[in-house]
Amino acid sequence: MKFAVKALSNGRARAGVLQLGSCPGPIETPSLLLSTRKGLPLFIAPDLLPSLPSPDCHLLQFSPLHFLEGPSPKTISSIGGLHTMLGLHDYGFAAVPRDSIHSLPECDSTNKIGASFETPCGRRLIKPVEYMEMITSMRPNVWVTLADEVPAWVSDKRNKTSVDRTLKWLDECIALSPAGGAVFGSIVGGSNVEEREQCAQAVAMRNVSGYWIGGFGFGESMEERPSLLNAVTDNLPKERPRLICGLGLPEEVLQAVAAGVDLFDSDYIYHLTMGGFALIFPLDQLEKTACDFQSSDEGSDRAKINLRATVYRKDTTPIVENCSCYTCQNHTKAYINHLLNVHEMLAQILLEIHNTHHYLGFFRLIREAIKEGKFEQFHKKFVQSRRDHLAEDVASTMGKKEVKPQGQSRRDGSSSTSSATPQDQCVIEV
Repeated sequence: MKFAVKALSNGRARAGVLQLGSCPGPIETPSLLLSTRKGLPLFIAPDLLPSLPSPDCHLLQFSPLHFLEGPSPKTISSIGGLHTMLGLHDYGFAAVPRDSIHSLPECDSTNKIGASFETPCGRRLIKPVEYMEMITSMRPNVWVTLADEVPAWVSDKRNKTSVDRTLKWLDECIALSPAGGAVFGSIVGGSNVEEREQCAQAVAMRNVSGYWIGGFGFGESMEERPSLLNAVTDNLPKERPRLICGLGLPEEVLQAVAAGVDLFDSDYIYHLTMGGFALIFPLDQLEKTACDFQSSDEGSDRAKINLRATVYRKDTTPIVENCSCYTCQNHTKAYINHLLNVHEMLAQILLEIHNTHHYLGFFRLIREAIKEGKFEQFHKKFVQSRRDHLAEDVASTMGKKEVKPQGQSRRDGSSSTSSATPQDQCVIEV
């Protein structure tokens, strides 16, 4: 693995190039790692992967814990590793113990022996030796060391214990590491800035190829997150890549990029797809809307639309006009609405293709803004446009509520204080 920083913007935000042996070409960062289940995207079949922007889509993230209910490490090793087993020789694989879908850390059951996870096979305690056996058999391009992640509300004592365990397991994993694959050292520390700094400094002294920043997305607020991120990145070498998990929303991604993070997971796309949502925020100019939506549109918050909503039942337009993804080129909102209503899995396939394509475009805009030295302006404009749209939607919703004067009598003689119908009310997701 090779990594080089090519451009900086506003101090910490940076654009770089990552080269992995199995990928056909260099991958520009900041970049998105596609979340997978046992090495394959949740709904996108291997023959549809080439329809996504290349080489942006050639980084796949998986958790070795997914294979606890599948082929044994010995079987995977005899096949030739994950690349050979899945037939994806042109893709790079990053092995991370945690994902936010199927392998969630369980800090209450973690002890000095190993880390506990909620997996598809139930709660499992994973020891460093067992974890490294899986890594050795799967032969990923990049793998992350075992970590003891804790939520933001744990005590200072428990937080310090998690740092000590993570550093201990880091040394054990490095000692057991296979010949191939780049090692990313895990950094934790919860919501304590000092623990974050000390852990980052300790990991930076180890012989690793990059860094995995863990413990985010576990209860910390948007306001305290920048200081926690900066406490980590300010203590890491500039020439090595940084990967983070747990931050998926566009606003969260921008926060991490501003702190100097290079690689991100894509669990956000999975949750959108499962909810029937499609991304529609503009990728050309933030002043424009991706589609000609009115503030009253049901199921829309200007960043995404809910294609389960009845308003799209007869909508024969694509999700986003001029979008070049397979879904928008071949299908309409009405068709996807129908597929969702009849519980046809093709709906999730089409939505994941579009959402992945759209979010990769978002990362492309971030890289362009960094190269032009305008990332801070891009960040502020994006966040402000989201706030303005939400404020407009709230004002529009409140203005549409029709309230009758108190005491106004109905024909049946009863009194009413409001004539607002359920259709006049909507929920706006942030």
